[in-house]
Amino acid sequence: MSDSERSENRRREVDAILDRKPGTVSVTDLEDRYRVVGAADQGTYANWLTPVEDHYVCHRNETLEPDADSWTVALTGAVERDSTLGMDAIRDEYPTVAVAHTMECAGNGRGYFEPETGSVQWEYGAVSTAFWTGTPLRSILADHGAATDDDMWLTAVGGDRPEVEGENDLFARSIPLSKVLEDCILAYEINGQPLPPEHGHPVRLLVPGWYGVNSVKWVTELRVMEKMVHGPEWVDRDGDDYTRWQQSSYRIHPEGVEPESNATISTYDTWEQWESDEIDQPYTYDENVKSTIGYPEDGATVSPREDGTIEVVGVAWAGDDDVTAIEVSTDGGESWDDGSFFGPNYDCAWRLFRYLWEPSTGSYTLYSRATDEHGRRQPARISRPGEGSEDSEDAADDYPWNEGGYAENAFRPHAVEVTVE
Repeated sequence: MSDSERSENRRREVDAILDRKPGTVSVTDLEDRYRVVGAADQGTYANWLTPVEDHYVCHRNETLEPDADSWTVALTGAVERDSTLGMDAIRDEYPTVAVAHTMECAGNGRGYFEPETGSVQWEYGAVSTAFWTGTPLRSILADHGAATDDDMWLTAVGGDRPEVEGENDLFARSIPLSKVLEDCILAYEINGQPLPPEHGHPVRLLVPGWYGVNSVKWVTELRVMEKMVHGPEWVDRDGDDYTRWQQSSYRIHPEGVEPESNATISTYDTWEQWESDEIDQPYTYDENVKSTIGYPEDGATVSPREDGTIEVVGVAWAGDDDVTAIEVSTDGGESWDDGSFFGPNYDCAWRLFRYLWEPSTGSYTLYSRATDEHGRRQPARISRPGEGSEDSEDAADDYPWNEGGYAENAFRPHAVEVTVE
């Protein structure tokens, strides 16, 4: 297939996704290699549940549309017995659970980096919250006598393959078994509907509270291991490289740095990794604390209600940690007031927040900033390449520019400009 044919095929795939998802818009990357759509309307973030029609999508390889009846998942590695599980077994032979999950692309906010980084130029639209239904992985692993030591790993391999001749990097992610046993599932429904093709039909790994890259679509293999995908046996496994998406891509590092491949790590929280001495280039696992204003929308002209107030509404999240505080500024960050949380409160899902504002006529810059249970608060800005904490008057207010544009959570890039009449 020629480059032009591949490009046209990708365009058709994205168009088909947009037909199924009228609440999204196409987002392109520099090489036009990904299939990506994001929230079309900032008002999405004034609601707790994201309809399937509005939920963002991101994957690199061709969208698969397999027959569920013939799909199988191989369970191998440190288990008492290898097994090949069909969808009937996954659905019917184990418990069924539903989990709420705020899924965020690790590249969400990449479009605000200066200078621009590569890949999909997301701004705010690559985060959504849904209910996912499936089978707890702890039930499947227990049934097969899997080793469950705290330092073990589970590697999930996707069934999609690179479309470009000569590329052999298969999609695989290694998840610490402690997280797997806590709350991970093999998901086959979203918001009560069978998974659409673009969400990994018929089954995907779902890792609550962690960046979307970890929730591998079209799962074909689960392998219980003593280490992550690492080393020669995975760099060239039957002619394919399984390590790229674990050890090279989706790592936070300065420009021109090739991340070191690690057999294992002991700290999984993305922010903790950044602050620790153990890991030089953090892996994008747990989502950083973040918030987004959904109403009023950026650029809107709004009028107060009869009582003279405008209700600012948005969402705040912190991965699998609790988000404990939300502040709103209506004067461009000069002063801050506490907002309040309301609505559903589920582990690993965002919280709705509101703030009652009594404005006069004029133009305003609105910000929101959230704080998690560890006291970690959103920084103000994204640094420029080469700038470190020593270059800033307030080190806590810099999010580090990184070559992949990952895990951005600064509040200033997400400003909402509003006119009040």
